Amino acid sequence: MLDDAGLRGRGGAGYPAARKMAAIAGHKPVVVGNGAESEPLSRKDVELMIRAPHLVLDGLNAAADAISADRVFLRLHVDAIPAITEALRERRAAGNDPHRIQVVEAAKGFVAGEESAAVRQIEGGPGLPRDRIAPTAVSGVRGRPTLVNNVETLAHIGLIARFGSEWFRSVGDCDDPGTMLITVSGAVSHPGVSEVPTGTLLTEIFRQAAATDPRKIQAFLVGGYHGSWLGPRAFTDLRLSRTALKSFGASPGAGVIHSLGPTECGLIRTAEITEYLGGQSAKQCGPCRNGLPRLAELVNELAYGRADDQLMEETRRLAALVDGRGACRHPDGTARLVRSALTVFANEIELHRRNRCIG
Repeated sequence: MLDDAGLRGRGGAGYPAARKMAAIAGHKPVVVGNGAESEPLSRKDVELMIRAPHLVLDGLNAAADAISADRVFLRLHVDAIPAITEALRERRAAGNDPHRIQVVEAAKGFVAGEESAAVRQIEGGPGLPRDRIAPTAVSGVRGRPTLVNNVETLAHIGLIARFGSEWFRSVGDCDDPGTMLITVSGAVSHPGVSEVPTGTLLTEIFRQAAATDPRKIQAFLVGGYHGSWLGPRAFTDLRLSRTALKSFGASPGAGVIHSLGPTECGLIRTAEITEYLGGQSAKQCGPCRNGLPRLAELVNELAYGRADDQLMEETRRLAALVDGRGACRHPDGTARLVRSALTVFANEIELHRRNRCIG
């Protein structure tokens, strides 16, 4: 059913849900629902769990049934724990809790939302990624095959189990169907979380949240802190789909759309985010321990110091150097953000060369 539905994960990576589930093979598998919501610009997982906790639990139980799971965990942002705890109490009172779901409060920190960090914390360790010697589907919680799904993905699984794959595919983009939750923030009058069909024009999403013409916005950050900056011209005709965004080196990610006002400096905002990401690494491999702090220094110098060709070239070189070489994908996402900033804010860099700034 999931294969027919074409459901992709809603946690950021967008991996096909059916393929992820089919990869689970072995003795006593484990299911983990991941609602850590470690992306600073996202609120969609917490809102979902507060507003529709039983839908998440439906999907979690359906996934556990599908792979005959032995243990089931739900790892949550602290703000969602009361709603889920009450929903579990209601289900147990009704005799509808077949897997005795164990709730775990997620560790804080940006990389705590990563799949292997979820497994590591459930085992009693820190909420930090670890080297992937074997895929989580093969060796996850205490060496068992483990399925880790974002809570929004689980909610969709619950709906597909109830209404079928054709119902799910009846809305959204044909290559990436369904709906997705998005968090809109920044230079908007109505920030918050909403549910939209995939394939919706990004300008339409923005207009619903703001009283501002998108063309007057400096730039849009799509996908969160591991996402990509897009200029207003590129943003105008783009749709919220992986296929459409891929041509711009972007992805829907965790459904974040953050707008930068016309008097905000994109270089300064990028420097703030890059410095944050450099401090949020697991500090367990070279790209995170050495590469990201140095990359943050270079972007800071672009924003507040000199902005010459040599500095630009060194920033590009270091972004390429850390990309794809970490134990997890934290360096990759940081490099993606920086590269997009160098392109989208090229005019701002020219102003900084002349000791001027749009902000």
